[in-house]
Amino acid sequence: MEQSGIGRITIDPAICHGKPCIRGMRWPVEVIIDLLGSGMTAEEIISEHQELEKEDIRASLNYARLMVSGQTLGGVA
Repeated sequence: MEQSGIGRITIDPAICHGKPCIRGMRWPVEVIIDLLGSGMTAEEIISEHQELEKEDIRASLNYARLMVSGQTLGGVA
């Protein structure tokens, strides 16, 4: 199964305490998921935070899907 955009997710101990983030920025995946969960659309998030791209939102969702499925980025649970 293709892991669309998952390369946009970075984990660096020096950024946000090592939480998965968007492209090395201080945008944790959990914040993107929280914004979507609060009812914001991808377009609204991007409009308010122009450093983000639609592909970042998609990558966050794909990363969250992998995590809840029990898979890892290497495909081995």
